[in-house]
Amino acid sequence: MGETRTRTIGAAERRARLGVRHLLAGSARAGSAEEVAGSLVALHGTDPASVFLAVGARLAGKAGPVADLERALYEDRSLIRMHGMRHTVFVLPAALAPAVQASTTNTAAVRERGTLVQHLAAGSDFDAAWLAETERLVLAELGVRGEATGAELGRAVPELRSTYLYGKGTRQEGVQSVASRVLRVLGMEGRIVRGRPQGTWTSSQFRWARPAGPASGRPPLDQLDPAAARAELIQRWLRACGPATEADLKWWTGWKVTDVRGALAAVGARSVALDEGTGFVLPDDLDPVAEGAAVPEPWAALLPALDPTAMGWQARDWYLDPEHRAALYDRSGNIGPTVWWDGRIVGGWAQRPDGEIVHRLLADVGAAAGGAIEAEAERLAGWIGDVRVTPRFRTPLERELGA
Repeated sequence: MGETRTRTIGAAERRARLGVRHLLAGSARAGSAEEVAGSLVALHGTDPASVFLAVGARLAGKAGPVADLERALYEDRSLIRMHGMRHTVFVLPAALAPAVQASTTNTAAVRERGTLVQHLAAGSDFDAAWLAETERLVLAELGVRGEATGAELGRAVPELRSTYLYGKGTRQEGVQSVASRVLRVLGMEGRIVRGRPQGTWTSSQFRWARPAGPASGRPPLDQLDPAAARAELIQRWLRACGPATEADLKWWTGWKVTDVRGALAAVGARSVALDEGTGFVLPDDLDPVAEGAAVPEPWAALLPALDPTAMGWQARDWYLDPEHRAALYDRSGNIGPTVWWDGRIVGGWAQRPDGEIVHRLLADVGAAAGGAIEAEAERLAGWIGDVRVTPRFRTPLERELGA
């Protein structure tokens, strides 16, 4: 019997997969916010505007995503905003929340609570018992009100207005309020959830509420075994983003390498050869992308800062020229708004103070591609309307274009 040859998946095939599975090709676009979030597994939610822009780039037609996404987040609760991978806030399908909580967030929540107790002990007279009582009062208040902002809770629960000395004896020494830290811990533990913000869809002034009960149909956040939860999350992620290397998976999840390897084994992942080395796909995902429906037509997209496609992999040379990194990323590795043509990042964009959407190409893409990119810029400007969007993490090219 001959030796089985490892399947090779080149950069061109990976870009073809991306156009379809990330709903970026025109023929692959989605009909709802839930479809977008489900196809991408999770939408980076640190910057609230990025979620809307990421969905809008993938919806069919010219209509914007605001009403559809707000319905999903705040009325139907089919999508949820929560802490997840890499200690980051994501918007993801509510049905996936238990897997994210059990695989990732619970571990981070334990660390967050322990750190807060340590900081309170070092910089105040407050201890774990005081923290527990403060949390009880917050939960009771939300039980009466239904929802409230952090400021409203602070007025109702005076303990939240308490302060402590952070970083005593260090350069970072300063007085901090406990409110944001307490609400963060409760949110990470799934005991409270972010609701509709004050202001427009670009606002981060969220109201807080108790999570939906069993009548919502959502599985309890503590129901899954962590190993089973990791397997579920890896399976969904490989379906959307495979192939990927072990390093990509470790970076995206924030897990230990042993947990990544255990999850890959649990889903029966198969190894393939990539330009970066060994990658992995699901066992039923080895067939080559052939001519026909699996190969998307050339496509253009204007994606926001922190878009899940641009931030999906640690190794990005297969869709991003390394020479363009300095213009498109900030010093912490956060990517800004990007212009895409047929699976590659070819430039960046910004919104000027007068509302105009402007972009700059960093590569020669030809007249046809330039026209398609212009059309996407017009589509984006059409649904953004009078709203002004400034990324939370600003990058050199975005700052220059937006001036």
